[in-house]
Amino acid sequence: MSGGVDSSVAAALLAEQGHDVIGVSMQLYDQSDGQTSFGSCCTLDDLHDARRVAAAINIPHYILNLERQFDEQVVSNFVGQYAAGRTPLPCARCNSELKFATLVERARGFGAEAVATGHYARVEQDEVSGRYLLRRGADPAKDQSYFLFSLTQAQLARAVFPVGDRPKDSVREYAQHRRLPVADKPDSQEICFVPDDDYAGFVGRRAPELDREGAIVDQQGQVLGRHGGIHRFTVGQRKGLGVQSASPLYVLALRPGDGQVVVGPKSALERSTLTASDVNWIVEPTGPMRVTAQIRHRHPPAPATVRPLNGECAEVVFDAPQIAVTPGQAVVFYNGDIVVGGGWID
Repeated sequence: MSGGVDSSVAAALLAEQGHDVIGVSMQLYDQSDGQTSFGSCCTLDDLHDARRVAAAINIPHYILNLERQFDEQVVSNFVGQYAAGRTPLPCARCNSELKFATLVERARGFGAEAVATGHYARVEQDEVSGRYLLRRGADPAKDQSYFLFSLTQAQLARAVFPVGDRPKDSVREYAQHRRLPVADKPDSQEICFVPDDDYAGFVGRRAPELDREGAIVDQQGQVLGRHGGIHRFTVGQRKGLGVQSASPLYVLALRPGDGQVVVGPKSALERSTLTASDVNWIVEPTGPMRVTAQIRHRHPPAPATVRPLNGECAEVVFDAPQIAVTPGQAVVFYNGDIVVGGGWID
């Protein structure tokens, strides 16, 4: 229970259905001395809201201190990815490596059979193979299956998404009908641990050595300007480059070894293939598969062929070139609304 409306409604729905529900919130960073500016989620106010909801629906509520695990598994990875010239996706890391990995284990201690969250996604079991399938949420505008691609079969077997089969409007209406204290609370849009969306400032404070100057170069290596650190850029970025040009320039690549940011025209961003590592297959492949592949959360799924490679890797070949394939982001494979699998773009 994050203190938001989605997880609150998820808990209320399960309690209403007669399940024995235990509310659990994660404390992710030190909030002693009134320090609440670290992020926009799981603040003291949010934890208080979660407790108020638990009291309203008459379920027990516990706060788990996961500060160390969150810092090691999510925040440190976030900083390390930027240092390596990649653009991280911390929400997906948090879901598989912290939320479900940790909470499934803690659930056993509570004697609980499942872990429910407020994600907009659906889980079902295939009658033929027996494998658990992950489907898109019923509300296309709120679907969060992209961020859950790395859930294992063991995690999916214990996962429950009570709001995944309904649109956001009806979730709000249910919260208002039940008079939940968070019924009108706005959704958080930021990465939870980065205040004010200032990713570069956060990374620079965590790793001051990254604030070093480097060259902005074109595809031929000609120096066009200077920058204050490659962690301030991402592939596909157009604004804030700090160089003058007669036509728009975009970030094409980041070279952490020599500190270079490579820029060029939008046409140079097009890629027809990519490779991904740490691929998690929810539907077991038997060879190359036709899928629609999504390279960012808000990117339209694109027809492609995905081919498994050795070492939990995969190659994706798109029918048409895609703009700004970004190392560090996830590529997720779909068959209709079923998540076939996904991995991290290299």
